[in-house]
Amino acid sequence: MDLNALKTLLLIIDVQNDFCPGGALAVNDGDAVTSPINALSGVITGKGGRAAATQDWHCEKHISFASSHNGKKAGAIIDTPLVKNQVLWPDHCVQGTKGADFHSALDLKSVSLVIRKGYRAALDSYSAFFENDRKTKTGLDFWIGGLGIDTVIICGIATDYCVFYSAMDCRKLGFNTVIASDAVRGVGFPENSIENAISEMKSAGIDFLSSNEILDGL
Repeated sequence: MDLNALKTLLLIIDVQNDFCPGGALAVNDGDAVTSPINALSGVITGKGGRAAATQDWHCEKHISFASSHNGKKAGAIIDTPLVKNQVLWPDHCVQGTKGADFHSALDLKSVSLVIRKGYRAALDSYSAFFENDRKTKTGLDFWIGGLGIDTVIICGIATDYCVFYSAMDCRKLGFNTVIASDAVRGVGFPENSIENAISEMKSAGIDFLSSNEILDGL
């Protein structure tokens, strides 16, 4: 794939301590995404493109935490006043905690925008573009459009949740969307969620390329 770096954004999803080994909601091998992400970020921004990152930023007693619902366990699915089928998670990425910090191996020097999402107590946010009510925009698409970007390369955590929702929204908003296949990791809950997410993304016209393939095309 031929890519124009000047019209390309690298979108780094939730590479935070709580999603990496040792974290409250650790994804297997989550920290392994940092090396290919750093390589992509350096080259894309070095050639005039942009890099942005998202950061889960939950308040205490967030509605997505199982601990906020008496008797509920992580993995349960409930309806909330704003969202149907909300998955309940262990407490994670609480504002100002070490778990919410970006992983130390992630090079942020080239990142020009950080979007903190999921900070409203009553509303979770998987996508970099929309809150989970599927109505409230983060504003990312306006920023991208204003820069003349037409291609978004997505990487980070997790393949079957925040990466998936971000990629699907990105494609629906009209941007060429690419998943950096070696720079994502998934939760794997429920069973086959990673495989199903990948299949759905491919069916939506989202491309999957390794970081080396992307770098070769820049």
